[in-house]
Amino acid sequence: MCERSLILVNLKVSNFLTQESATLFLYFSIAKIRKKYDMQGFFTKKSYLCKKNSNMKAITIDQQYVEKFVPQVDLNALQPALQQAQQDLIHKTGKGNDFLGWVTLPDEIDDVFLADIEATAKRLREKAKLFVVIGIGGSYLGARAVIETLQNQFAALDSERKDPFVIYAGHQLSEDYMHELLAILDKTDYAMTVISKSGTTTEPAVAFRILKNHIEKKYGKEKAKSRIVAITDKERGALKTLATKEGYKTYIVPDDVGGRYSVLTPVGLLPIAVAGFDIRRLVKGAQDMKAIVTTETTISENPAMHYAALRNALYQQGKKVEIMVNYDPRLYYFTEWWKQLYGESEGKEGKGIFTAGVNNTSDLHSMGQYIQEGERILFETVLSVENNREIIEIPSDFENLDGMNFLAGKRLGYVNSMAQLGTILAHIDGGVASIKISVPEISAYTIGQLIYFYEFACGLSGYLLGVNPFDQPGVEAYKRNMFKLLGK
Repeated sequence: MCERSLILVNLKVSNFLTQESATLFLYFSIAKIRKKYDMQGFFTKKSYLCKKNSNMKAITIDQQYVEKFVPQVDLNALQPALQQAQQDLIHKTGKGNDFLGWVTLPDEIDDVFLADIEATAKRLREKAKLFVVIGIGGSYLGARAVIETLQNQFAALDSERKDPFVIYAGHQLSEDYMHELLAILDKTDYAMTVISKSGTTTEPAVAFRILKNHIEKKYGKEKAKSRIVAITDKERGALKTLATKEGYKTYIVPDDVGGRYSVLTPVGLLPIAVAGFDIRRLVKGAQDMKAIVTTETTISENPAMHYAALRNALYQQGKKVEIMVNYDPRLYYFTEWWKQLYGESEGKEGKGIFTAGVNNTSDLHSMGQYIQEGERILFETVLSVENNREIIEIPSDFENLDGMNFLAGKRLGYVNSMAQLGTILAHIDGGVASIKISVPEISAYTIGQLIYFYEFACGLSGYLLGVNPFDQPGVEAYKRNMFKLLGK
C-alpha cells in the first residue's frame, strides 16, 4: 500500500558531544566535523520505511534538541503503555471506541467514493466563483488547514483563478462578518456546503438559515438546491431531514468518526476537491502513514509513538504547554487544526497539555520574549518545511544603508532556515525543549501523511493520559448557559 511514506528519526547515539560541539555540528558540514573530531559514524539516521516500497519521500522527527531534557530511559519507560494504546486503537477496545472509525478510514476509501466527490466538486466549480463552507470546529478546520496550506497565499486577489475561492461561515456568531459576507455573495456566483451531524449546532445552524434564505432569493428555490451540498448524519437529525425534503446532494458523516478526526471524510474531502486540490494524493499520504504507525510496535520504529512519548515525558516533568511553531505562513491553519485536535482530545478530567501556536518569524517579535524567558512550563514542536516551491535571492545594494549586504546572493529561504535554527538553539539555552518535525515539501501527499500521523499520535497520547480522546463533554457548558440566557 505504501508509496513514498518515509519517516526518519535523527538520534544522537553517544554522550561524547558537548552542547558546544553539538552546536558546531549544526553549523559546519558533517565532513569537516568528522575530520576535526574523528567522528566517523557518530550520528545515525534511523529510517522508518513502509516495507512494500522504499522509493518514498521523508518526514523527519529530529530528537537532538530535546535529548537534554528527556533521557532515553524516560522514553523506554513509556513503551509498554504505548504498545497497549496502539493495540487499543487498532482493535477499537480503548476508551471512546465508538469513535474509532478514523483509524481504518484511509484504507476504506475507494475509487467509486473519490470519483463521486470529484464529480460533485467539478459540478460546483462550474457554477461558482466562491464556495462557502458552513461548519464549526472539526467540521471546517481540517478542510481549511489543507486548503490554506496548499493554495496560493494570494489566491483571493488572483483574477485569473480557475477554481472557486473557499470562504467560511458558521464558525462564529459575528454579525458584521455575516453582513460583509452577504454583501460579497450579492455580487458573486457561489455555492455552499453545510456540515453538521445534527443540524442543530448553533453557529452553523444560524449561518445556514441566513445563507439558505439568501441563496434561494438570489437563484430561486429550484436552482438554489443544485448549489447546496449537505454533509450530515446518515439517518437522523434536523439537517438530514431538511436535505431529504429539499433534495440536496448529501454526503454522510460516519457515525464512528468525530469532527476533529474527519478530514478524510466528505467533511474535508469535498471542500478540498472544490478548491482544486488532489484528494487522491492526500488520501494516499494518509494510507502510507497508516501502514507505518499501525504496524511498527516500538518507539524506535514508530514515529507516532515517538512523538507521543516525547510530549508525554515532557508533560510528566511539568511541561504543560506545547507550542507548535511554524516558519511558513501557509501552515497557520494547519496549526489551528492541530490545536483543536489535541486540545479537545486531551483537555479533560483536570489533565492535558495546553496547545498553542506561534507563526515565526513574526511571533518572535511578540511571543518570542515569553518563550525565551517566561515560566519554564512549556516546550515547542517545530513543524519545518525543507524545500520551498520558488527561489528568491536577496539583491546587493550599492549604498548598503540597511547593512544587509552580508545577505546578498543568499536565498530568502536560507535566511529563514537560519532564523529557525538560531531560535531553536536560543530556546534550548533558555530551557525550552524543541521537537522538530520536518516535511520535505508542502504537497497534498505530505499533508495527508501529517494528518494521519498527528491523529494517531493524538490517540496514543490521550490513552497515555488515561482520558477518552474522542469526546468533548466540556464543550456543552457554554451552550447550556447561552441557551438559558437566550430564553430557550
